[in-house]
Amino acid sequence: MSCRTKKLPGAALLAFHGTEDLLLDEIKDRLGIKRPPDAVYGDLLYFADWPADSLPYWCKTAMTEPFLLYFDSCKEAANSLKEIQRNWAPYTYRLFRRSNFIHESLPYINLKPKKFPFCIPKSPIGLYTLIDEHTIIASAKTTSFLPAGTINFEENHKDPPSRAYLKLQEALCAADCLLDTGLPKTGERCLDAGASPGGWTWVLSELGCSVLAVDRAELASGLMKDPLVKFIKHDAFTLKPEELGSFDWIFSDVICYPERLYKWVQVWIESGLAKNMICTIKMKIKTETQDKIDWNLIKEFENLPESRIVHLNYNKHELTWLHRACKT
Repeated sequence: MSCRTKKLPGAALLAFHGTEDLLLDEIKDRLGIKRPPDAVYGDLLYFADWPADSLPYWCKTAMTEPFLLYFDSCKEAANSLKEIQRNWAPYTYRLFRRSNFIHESLPYINLKPKKFPFCIPKSPIGLYTLIDEHTIIASAKTTSFLPAGTINFEENHKDPPSRAYLKLQEALCAADCLLDTGLPKTGERCLDAGASPGGWTWVLSELGCSVLAVDRAELASGLMKDPLVKFIKHDAFTLKPEELGSFDWIFSDVICYPERLYKWVQVWIESGLAKNMICTIKMKIKTETQDKIDWNLIKEFENLPESRIVHLNYNKHELTWLHRACKT
């Protein structure tokens, strides 16, 4: 018996694990969609009448043309997917052995941790999820070039002074993929605002960049001795662009209110002294006594020229703003 397919309306959104409530809050508060999902498959939320061109930040990737695939054997399922296109990635929340068999029967996709620096291939990749023993929900078209919207890097447990280095590695790869910035190069001048203890500075130094690290607290001792790193003990947000000069890259992982960060990045953009910028937007935690997230302000970040807002795999309760200088 051959496989049968059924086209589905709408879209299926894959949440970052453990952030389903954040995704649903964003769908309700930012996108104004009050209805619950029509089906939930682990972290995958299916909406039958999802509006086109709407994508929440807390979505790893979305199935934009979902369909159901009914099959008798796992080999049949794999063959049917291969007839549609080559590249498929699994999202598995149950039936792990059957899902793994289908995965191994498909053309090879490297799901191993990546060695940084890494260039994200801009090749379409489908997503499929086994929802029962004989049914898959899948989509050949998705909103991410990453397998199931996921990237992990090989970890260095010895040299970086904090795990924050992983977040910058992912952010740099995302900026290159989404904005074509390239990665920081040897000799380029970088500003790391709020640098201590130096996770981001470490990444930039390893790339051969010249780093001006600014914070009220010193960096890890090894970075304080690094010839590529100059440290200034100061509040980075009170230093003016004309005092520091031009930079190829400006970074901030500072814990501050988004309003303050927005004013700071505006100053740098207007100065014309910043080419590329990557900043973490620390989100306020929503509670019964606290106001909702100011999505209008987040939109202001995204409305800045040549900018994107993303939620990274290595982000927590925060978003990442990516920016490059306008092309002339």
